[in-house]
Amino acid sequence: MASSRVIFNLTLPFPSDAPPIPSTCHSLSLSHSSLFTTPKIVCSSAPRRTCGVVYSHMTMEEKLPAENRMLVYVPPHPLIKHWVSVLRNEQTPCPIFRNALAELGRLLMYEAARDWLPTVSGEIQSPLAVASVEFIDPREPLAIIPILRAGLALAEHASSVLPATKTYHLGISRNEETLQPTIYLNKLPEKFADGCKIFVVDPMLATGGTMVAALNLLKDRGVDNKHIKVISAVAAPPALQKLSEQFPGLHVYTGIIDPEVNEKGFIIPGLGDAGDRSYGTDP
Repeated sequence: MASSRVIFNLTLPFPSDAPPIPSTCHSLSLSHSSLFTTPKIVCSSAPRRTCGVVYSHMTMEEKLPAENRMLVYVPPHPLIKHWVSVLRNEQTPCPIFRNALAELGRLLMYEAARDWLPTVSGEIQSPLAVASVEFIDPREPLAIIPILRAGLALAEHASSVLPATKTYHLGISRNEETLQPTIYLNKLPEKFADGCKIFVVDPMLATGGTMVAALNLLKDRGVDNKHIKVISAVAAPPALQKLSEQFPGLHVYTGIIDPEVNEKGFIIPGLGDAGDRSYGTDP
């Protein structure tokens, strides 16, 4: 099949006080079938940080060193767009909001697990013949870490996608004046199993302080960035900037990237306080 040549030019609106990030234009060669694969945003923590949009299974003519880049995936699935829209609506009642967050989390988990789950091969007897099969290997360690409390809602349906996982709860609150995180609950083990793959779940990546605190706890326990995937409903440039600088090799899966964060640390347009809207509490 003949290949097409597509030019992408991406500019992310990072904060005015952040170091300048040049807009780069990557020339990409791809087959027509590749147009329907999942898009990624590539953020490099190298001295010359760049951002570009690439697609899975496509070859970039200018590749960044793998160890110096953070990948941000925004899957173009229509159901993901639908649930993000439901979450944005200020008229969405609490039970529907929480269910929408759980459904979005399930879809993002599915996308994040696509190339990450180890399998075992074998043969089984079907009603008609012997068939070659593959199953998820239950011996390989997987963990989910929801950041309380809104992370509980986003991870609520995770077990339907990843049944053989352990869940460790992490409670982190944010000071509304200083925007600094405080850890008030830590149920992480002192050490994770070798090679354990971990999903860290938090709906809002705004300033990035909460996620940085969580990832530092994993770093203290010897977890490599390449063994971590972050799941969020909405992300903003300040958080992505901070994560790309401190955690090269990290993968982030989010429903959408919004343009800015206001002076109170809320993503704009965002979807409000995900915790309050999930559990019906007053802001």
